[in-house]
Amino acid sequence: MMNRRDFLRGSAMGAAALATTSAPRSLFANPYGKPVGLQLFTLRDQLQADMQGTLKQVAAIGIKELEIYDLYGKTPAQFTQIIKGDGLTAVSGHYMTKHLKGNWAKEVEKAQALGLKYMVNAILDPEERKSLDDYKRLAELYNKAGEQTQKAGIQYCYHNHNFEFHKFGDTMPYDYLLTTLDPKLVKFEMDCFWVTHAGQDPVAYFKKYPGRFPLLHIKDMKDHPPVTQEKDDKMGMFEPVGQGVIDWKRIFAAAPTGGMHHYFIEQDWCEQPPLEAVKASYEFLHKLTV
Repeated sequence: MMNRRDFLRGSAMGAAALATTSAPRSLFANPYGKPVGLQLFTLRDQLQADMQGTLKQVAAIGIKELEIYDLYGKTPAQFTQIIKGDGLTAVSGHYMTKHLKGNWAKEVEKAQALGLKYMVNAILDPEERKSLDDYKRLAELYNKAGEQTQKAGIQYCYHNHNFEFHKFGDTMPYDYLLTTLDPKLVKFEMDCFWVTHAGQDPVAYFKKYPGRFPLLHIKDMKDHPPVTQEKDDKMGMFEPVGQGVIDWKRIFAAAPTGGMHHYFIEQDWCEQPPLEAVKASYEFLHKLTV
């Protein structure tokens, strides 16, 4: 198997090859001219302490689009009014399996009120993913959820971590979901960090499953973190975008093949003040060129 150093070296070689193509050299500035988004989980503690003040600071950085996971006690109308006042738009929201198994119709109704374009499965708890049969049951649940969101004009998506790349026999759950889920009803939010951390290549997935990845999570990785099958927010392996080892030029070059429409900065754990980490990530992406 390819070790992490060889994988990352290969990624760098891929970027060098892309740089010799005829692609416009301005193509990647603020990648494809799309607004830089933020998954608000990055600032969960700051938002809990001062939601409105934190959102104003987010807007001041230059962020335009948000992916939400909590309304902090506000109604959809109240939350929308607050972010609109700061020039922000909520594009996507994260949800858990409990929401799907509860009053999903009500969640879809609230998402409509927020103006969301996407509703995304955030993460699977360990007890939900013990076997391939678990994923088979989830696939049925996701297709049904996608039917309901589609009727409301919202796209349902699945967001990955690293555990989806732990095989059951010869079957990798991530590929199982990609090949089993209805491509119209369920698309994917690729977390480029966790795909890379699992020893996989985001670009290879864009090419293998074109058009399936309208959303991306963009966060960077320290050099050679321990490869584990379980997610741990405090592994100490996260960096602001552009300060780690992931080759973002290569990923953004291939992102249209994957179907990218929106991308969100996310940093699960920040060693520096989280707003400073967000600002550093934004500045890198805003200036990213070939």
